[in-house]
Amino acid sequence: QVQLVESGGGLVQAGGSLRLSCAASGRTFSTYVMGWFRQAPGKERDFVAVITYDSFGRYYADSVKGRFTISRDNAKNTVYLQMNSLKAEDTAVYYCAAKREKMDWKTSGYWGQGTQVTVSS
Repeated sequence: QVQLVESGGGLVQAGGSLRLSCAASGRTFSTYVMGWFRQAPGKERDFVAVITYDSFGRYYADSVKGRFTISRDNAKNTVYLQMNSLKAEDTAVYYCAAKREKMDWKTSGYWGQGTQVTVSS
């Protein structure tokens, strides 16, 4: 089992940057696919970015491509989300998640408690 704790959220002006971190427990972090999702008020939770266990594969939602960067440090059991050129529509609770390869996020993933990101326009 994996426990995830996000940090780094906050209030930022449009055009600014934030870096989210997600610290994972356990000794098998390097075997998990890690992802970031977000949920705005009144909306469903949406995919933001994912990174494979070896960092070779990184994929992004179209809405954040070119502005956000996902990375991981397996030695520190941590995954990051660097968010640049933030927009008001990026305002949401951001969740870190972990899953085994080929498993489903919703039914087999582990989730953090979320961190609020608010972008003022």
